[in-house]
Amino acid sequence: MTSKARKAAACAVLFCSIISGCSGMNENGADAPVRVSSEVQDEVEKVSSSILEIPSSEAKTTVSGAMISPCKEGTYRAHHPWGVYGPPARDLGQAMDRLRSQLPKKGWKIVKDGPDGSQARSPQIVAHSADGKFSVDARFNDKQSDDPAQLEVTVQSACFRPEPGSTS
Repeated sequence: MTSKARKAAACAVLFCSIISGCSGMNENGADAPVRVSSEVQDEVEKVSSSILEIPSSEAKTTVSGAMISPCKEGTYRAHHPWGVYGPPARDLGQAMDRLRSQLPKKGWKIVKDGPDGSQARSPQIVAHSADGKFSVDARFNDKQSDDPAQLEVTVQSACFRPEPGSTS
């Protein structure tokens, strides 16, 4: 998969996450705590890194940083999309199985485990952190045509209000 294709795949996951949101996470603007966006981005990247350790596959990883996107009512959230690719689809499927078994052991509650809404009906796991501050969306895309298999993951935060006077 070319760098351009990996970036497009990561953007597609991010777009789907933004559109679908994270049910069960704080999205009420009035109740959202005030946080500095750079701190939220750093925290999402830290949580994302801890999840990246679970698949422990001899694979390549797409590189991106956490990004800020609007929630509603003047709030924002941080997203950190990444993907794992390179090994055979069988190995990436096993990495998805490790996520399925290890996320609950690390305090995550799996709220969806089944096919996603795409035409390919790719396996999808959605989980929320025990404290309700984060959500993870993992999808396993088996080899399709000439594209190699990829495990796509997006970690996102709950919604926060920017500090007064901030442009977050």
